[in-house]
Amino acid sequence: MRRLQLSHWAAALLLGAGLWCAAVSAEAADTLRVAYAGSMGVVMDRFIGPAFAKANGVQYQGIGQGAYGLARRLEGKLLQADVFVSITPGPIDILKKAGMVGTAQPVASTQMVITYSPKSKFAPALEAAARGEKPWCEVLTTPGLRFGRTDPATDPQGRNIIFAMLLAQHYYKQPALARRILGDVENRQQIFAEPSLLSRLEAGQLDASSGYLSAAQSHHLPYIKLPDEINLSNPAMQANWYDSAHFSIKLPNGKTSELSTQPLVFYAVVLNDSKQHALAEKFVKFLQSPAGQKMLAEHGYSAPKGGPI
Repeated sequence: MRRLQLSHWAAALLLGAGLWCAAVSAEAADTLRVAYAGSMGVVMDRFIGPAFAKANGVQYQGIGQGAYGLARRLEGKLLQADVFVSITPGPIDILKKAGMVGTAQPVASTQMVITYSPKSKFAPALEAAARGEKPWCEVLTTPGLRFGRTDPATDPQGRNIIFAMLLAQHYYKQPALARRILGDVENRQQIFAEPSLLSRLEAGQLDASSGYLSAAQSHHLPYIKLPDEINLSNPAMQANWYDSAHFSIKLPNGKTSELSTQPLVFYAVVLNDSKQHALAEKFVKFLQSPAGQKMLAEHGYSAPKGGPI
């Protein structure tokens, strides 16, 4: 009898373990992994991701980094994700050439700004520039001012601030302005990983930095707005003005590439090897929905521009 009871107990234990493993497996299967441009951290991880997860009874995992770096990790199978959200078409193009994605949908847009720290000793001058009382480019060339930006080899924002400064030197007729503010294209004293850039600014470790209007508003940081001729936000200026800005850079693969401007539009696309394809499609639709667009707008993002790519 005792042997029979032990047998029943063991069977129950195995059944319970099996049910637990099945539950764990089901939970893992219901996790949506979204790789997104690092500047979107606040809106994705605090608002859109949790809202989608709650509405659909699933888990959400966000992975925020420079969009070019993410695209190359996905291409090299060093990272698995279900959805990729990029700013500018460039990172999407990397995955298209690798046959890893289909059509990407525009979900938001933004513009370049100069963000600054209210803790900075240069804050009064930066505030005056934000009010239009002082030339912003004059303030940024002040000796001792610590300026930050991201890596142009891995992040679109790192490229866009260079384009903005090249356009500024033409617009203000100051030929050396970009170099005076940024130094070399790969000036390692200024370059930080995208997720940490605004955190350093908030902590007062930097005085000012490149930024997107959307990220500055999401982080509640003060910023200096730039003219349309510089901020890369006006599609009507693309062909006749923005496209005049070019520079070369050495990519991580060792090749040198000539770069030109691209629209500051955020695109979302489902990865072909997604483990949650139906859920991933639903997430992209959620970003385009009135509820998703409302969350994006509340955190400084402008409406999407242009069509699918």
